[in-house]
Amino acid sequence: MARALLIKLHLYCSAFFAAAIVLVAVSGGLYLIGVKGSIEQTPVGTLPTGQQLLQDPNKANVQAALASLGVVDFEFEYVKHKGSQLITRPTTRPFYTLDIGGDEAVVHYNEPSLQKRMIELHMGHGPTAYKAYQQVFAAGMLFIILTGLWLGLSSARLRIPTAVISGSGVALFLWLSLF
Repeated sequence: MARALLIKLHLYCSAFFAAAIVLVAVSGGLYLIGVKGSIEQTPVGTLPTGQQLLQDPNKANVQAALASLGVVDFEFEYVKHKGSQLITRPTTRPFYTLDIGGDEAVVHYNEPSLQKRMIELHMGHGPTAYKAYQQVFAAGMLFIILTGLWLGLSSARLRIPTAVISGSGVALFLWLSLF
């Protein structure tokens, strides 16, 4: 592949994924400094069929359970079963949780803050279409990083600085992650 074409592809791919790169950097950085977002939780009601839901926590059963509490116009893609809790997904928008204890299920309506929504996207808890986008984004990031490294190492003028900087990055990564 010609160097000029590789530079263009590197540039276009970087520009295309810029929003996702910023989302990951901002949400992850804020999370690491303690800004994790919040969820405003409102009780909806209690269901007497908690154990039945745990035995078969599929979308239809959860929709029927929510409908019995008057929640009929709520769309969700799937149900996440986490211990004794059922969570409607995606959690990047308002969602319901069903906390099951004994035979009862306590249902809550949850509204995540903007930061919590970004964290949920960062962790892959978004809509199914966004998850497919994240897979393409991961491949795009590998392409951007590897082509940038290749372009630096294949240039006589940039070879030594690129090797020193990338070597330093690898050394720091290994030192911080292994020791």
